[in-house]
Amino acid sequence: MKKLGSTLKVSFTYIGTVIGAGFATGQEILQFFTRYGSAAVITIGIATFFFTWIGIKLMLLASETNAKSYEDLNRLLFGAKIGDAVSLLTLISLFGVCTVMLAGGGSLFSEQLGLPYQLGLLFTMIAAYVVLIRGMDAIMAVNSVIVPMMAVFSISIVWYSAHTPGAMNWLTLDTAYSPLRVWFSPFLYAAFNLTMSQAVLVPLGVKIKDRSTIVWGGVIGGITIGLMLMALHYALSSQMPSILQYDIPMATILESIGTLLQWLFLLVIYGEIFTTLIADVYGLCLQLEQRIGVAYQVLLPIILVLSYAGSQFGFKTLISYLYPLFGMLSVAWLVLIVFHRSSAPPLNRAHHR
Repeated sequence: MKKLGSTLKVSFTYIGTVIGAGFATGQEILQFFTRYGSAAVITIGIATFFFTWIGIKLMLLASETNAKSYEDLNRLLFGAKIGDAVSLLTLISLFGVCTVMLAGGGSLFSEQLGLPYQLGLLFTMIAAYVVLIRGMDAIMAVNSVIVPMMAVFSISIVWYSAHTPGAMNWLTLDTAYSPLRVWFSPFLYAAFNLTMSQAVLVPLGVKIKDRSTIVWGGVIGGITIGLMLMALHYALSSQMPSILQYDIPMATILESIGTLLQWLFLLVIYGEIFTTLIADVYGLCLQLEQRIGVAYQVLLPIILVLSYAGSQFGFKTLISYLYPLFGMLSVAWLVLIVFHRSSAPPLNRAHHR
């Protein structure tokens, strides 16, 4: 039972790290999969394969080499020069995503609850500090609560969509987009999410020493991400093509469902914003601690305050400029790690927090 609990914690932490606000709102799924028609069933399968395979590979490599942060792992995988470049780009990307997630928390307070944007930022920042000062164990605990909520939400939305006139759209929808764009989308989606996830997957792999726990945690996590992708794609397809015009597609679907599910949806979105935020701030602090020698406890409030400053630009603005750039950079990382074959020697370091 203890091993099963550890396996589920690994899988929940992985899922919570990958699934962010864009996933829960449906916008990511709409942009990367649903608008490409029935081919999305296959492209979601491709993305699921990468999430399972590369997620396990990252955690096992981190465990075997005792990497202190993803910077260590990148240097071992790609050599000092390329590894440093990859880690620097990841650091910049992580900080960008931190500001986006914090801004997302502020926007949720403002647009959905009618509360001040700044209050949402401050509340989210303080809550993140309370969790992160306790390290990886607290991150795993938070994900163990949020991820089952997302699973319940996904099942509920599939049940509702099955009773709509467009229930079979997911198998019949056509697309006007080029085949190159359609078939490149799962690689771009998986690459971006996996690059960001290494901030947590590397220290998680080091913390969980048992190989089978890592493998099964990765299998459950990767497949569950795929099933959630498919569930939301199914729901969004049932409302195509009118759903394309909305910024938060899932909110539009839920308007006719009822108040209880709408509140669950808001909790899920906020939970996914929060889990992505704490994962990325944690990974950022670990890398900076290693690079500049400043203690994690000192870096944590500094990173949160800087993210607060960056979040003043707003949620939509940050996403529109940062995400496309990070996605293209991540494809290069995915190619490098897919074709990496040699085993790296372990680092002579103690396990971190």
